[in-house]
Amino acid sequence: MNIRTRHDAIVRSLRRNGTATVDDLAGEVGVSRRTVLRDISALRDEGFVIHSDVGRGGGLQLDPQSLQTTARLSVPEVFALLVSVAAMRAAGNLPFFDLADAGLAKIEKALPSDKVKELRAFLDRLYIGQLSPLQDLSGMGVMDPDLLPVFQSAFLDRHLIRFDYRDANGRKTKREVEPQAMLILPPLWYLVAWDPNRSDFRYFRMDRISAPQTIDATTFRLRHVPFEDDVCPFAELGS
Repeated sequence: MNIRTRHDAIVRSLRRNGTATVDDLAGEVGVSRRTVLRDISALRDEGFVIHSDVGRGGGLQLDPQSLQTTARLSVPEVFALLVSVAAMRAAGNLPFFDLADAGLAKIEKALPSDKVKELRAFLDRLYIGQLSPLQDLSGMGVMDPDLLPVFQSAFLDRHLIRFDYRDANGRKTKREVEPQAMLILPPLWYLVAWDPNRSDFRYFRMDRISAPQTIDATTFRLRHVPFEDDVCPFAELGS
């Protein structure tokens, strides 16, 4: 667990439990008491108001009105949240969608101006549409748990990705492609990629991908991805 993830875990624990001892937090995040004390000090420097109660039964408490004044969500983190909200929007009529959308709008407005352009570049690669009612979902599988972290790294850092693919007829091939865009047609998710071996775009259902690997030493340029008229870039939704 890296420092940022650990800090997030400590704040979540304090928010949910009200009070926690240093030993409780150390056990929860898997570090020493000394590391937790350093983390608490760093969180206070970032603007969190964390009270310490001494004596038997005492512990740490996060002020419910506490605000983080210096830490920021990274652009990839905001993009990841937007992908989740995009899936909710495309699925339609899911609980709390309006609240999630409104919350993300506030996060986007809080981004520094130099990060807005970076976020827009990511959103231009995210597309939403409606699945055809004729689509056969009988063979829909479970997404490989290794795929999402590999895809995330390759997509955001523009690395080629290698994987095994099983088509609709069950035929298996090995692919090495450029992850140009993501297409959400609930309940299906697609990797839209440029295939250098075929000099063309290919659509890969993500539940048919297995054994994914990021090819770290590679990079690629972004291309214009052609879509049908009923597919909309997420950045244009609601505009």
